[in-house]
Amino acid sequence: MQPLTKTLSKISHLIRYIETDYPELYQHLDENPVTLSQHAGAQMDTDSMQNYLETLKSILHNYKLEKGIIAAS
Repeated sequence: MQPLTKTLSKISHLIRYIETDYPELYQHLDENPVTLSQHAGAQMDTDSMQNYLETLKSILHNYKLEKGIIAAS
């Protein structure tokens, strides 16, 4: 699988996970998994999508810390 395709797949899975398990967080994300590829446009590259993935992971991690779902390490 190409790096961009793999990264987009990870993004899709993470967004779906947030939507399913943390709907209260999902409603604050300004993305919709159905329209992700439309919003990304011509500037979509592996680096920018990897940065986006890391941002999503960070948002989820910080949310879990804030809500006491996980403990700070």
